[in-house]
Amino acid sequence: MFTTRLRFLTAGESHGPSLTGILDGMPAGLPLDEATLAHELARRQHGFGAGGRMKLEQDRARITGGVLAGRTTGGPIALVIDNKDHANWADRDIAAMTIPRPGHADLTGALKYGHRDLRLSLERASARETAMRVAVGACCRALLAEFGVTIGGYVTRIGEVALPDAEPTADPATYEERFAAAAQNDVRCPDAGTAARMHDAIAAVVGDRDTLGGIVEVAALHVPPGLGSFAQGDRRLDTRLAAALAGMPAVKGVEFGLGFAGSARRGTQAHDAIELDGDDLVRPTNRAGGLEGGVSNGTPIVARIALKPIATTLQPQRSVDLAKGTAAETKYERSDFCQVPRAVPIAEAMVAIVLADALLEKLGGDSLEELRPRLFALRQARASHLPMDGGAWRFGSGA
Repeated sequence: MFTTRLRFLTAGESHGPSLTGILDGMPAGLPLDEATLAHELARRQHGFGAGGRMKLEQDRARITGGVLAGRTTGGPIALVIDNKDHANWADRDIAAMTIPRPGHADLTGALKYGHRDLRLSLERASARETAMRVAVGACCRALLAEFGVTIGGYVTRIGEVALPDAEPTADPATYEERFAAAAQNDVRCPDAGTAARMHDAIAAVVGDRDTLGGIVEVAALHVPPGLGSFAQGDRRLDTRLAAALAGMPAVKGVEFGLGFAGSARRGTQAHDAIELDGDDLVRPTNRAGGLEGGVSNGTPIVARIALKPIATTLQPQRSVDLAKGTAAETKYERSDFCQVPRAVPIAEAMVAIVLADALLEKLGGDSLEELRPRLFALRQARASHLPMDGGAWRFGSGA
C-alpha cells in the first residue's frame, strides 16, 4: 500500500470544546503563523446561505506544536480551534435525538456504532470538522506557495443557476481572473450576472425553508509536471485528489477537466494536442484537467465537485422515530441553507494537502533548504529534457 509523505488527523465534535488537528511530515524552515491560518478560516465562514453557527464562531487556530520562532521545526504541527458554541451545550441535559434525517449520517452512524442517541453520530459527521481541514490546508498552501504553486476556486452552479459551459483552459491567467472575480461577491461566482441569479436562488430557498446544492471548481496553477505515478493505482494523482475531495461532507461527484462531458465526445475531440513552442511542449487546450495517466502534465489541474443539498431542512421530511417505532417528521437542527460558497475554501484546502504531499514525495528532503534546489532540477515539459535517441530495443532481462 502506498504511504504518503504527509499525514493528518482531526478530532473533536461539533459542539465539543474544540477541534484538534495534527499534520505530520512538513519540512523544517517553512515560515508559518496563526494569521496565515486565520485568513483561510475566515474565508470558510463567509458566504451567502450560511446558517447561524457562523455568527457565533470566530474561528482561529492556535499552533501548539511543530512551529518555533515562526518557522516549522520538521516535527508534527499541532493545531487547536476552540468551539465558542460549546459553552451553550456544556453541563446541561441534551434531549435525545431519535428521528434520523434522510441524507445525513444519523441513521448510518447508529447502525455502525450502535448509538442509543443519533446526536452521537451527527456530532462527528458534522461539517464543523472541516474548519480543521481548512487550517491544515492553510499550512500546505504556505508550503506550495514557496514553490510557486497557487490554488483557487469558485462556484459554477447553485441549484439550476449555472455558468455557461466552458472547456478547461491551459492559461493560468484565466483562472487567476476567475479567482479574483469570485472574491468580489458572497456566492463566490466569477460572473457578476450569474452571481446575482445565484443569490436570488438562495434567497428563494431560504423563504421556502429548503436547501440548495451546487458545483465548485478548483484549479491549481504552476504545478510542476511529474507529480503522482501510474505505477500503482493508489499512487495516481487523480486517485488521491478524488479521494480527498469525495471525503468532504455532501460531495456526491468529482471530475477532472472535461469530466463526464468528455464521455460524449469522440477521442479526437476529447484530448489535448501536444505542440512545440520553441523547446517547450505545450497544450492549446486542457481537456484532461492537467492530469494524464495519473501524473501532472504541467497545465493547470482542474477539478470539480458536486455537492448535494444539505440534509437538514426547516421543512420537515418523512422519517421514523426509532425510540417509538412510529412514522415521524424530522426536527430542525441549525444548519446552512446553501453551503456551496463556503465549500470553496474547503475544496481548495483538500487539493492543497494532496499536492503538498505529492510535491514532497517528488522532491524528498526534510527542510526548505534541501527542497528548493531540487525543484529547479526537475524535468520540465521541454523536448531537450527528454533523453530520447530513437533507438530500437527489445523486451527481456538482457541475459
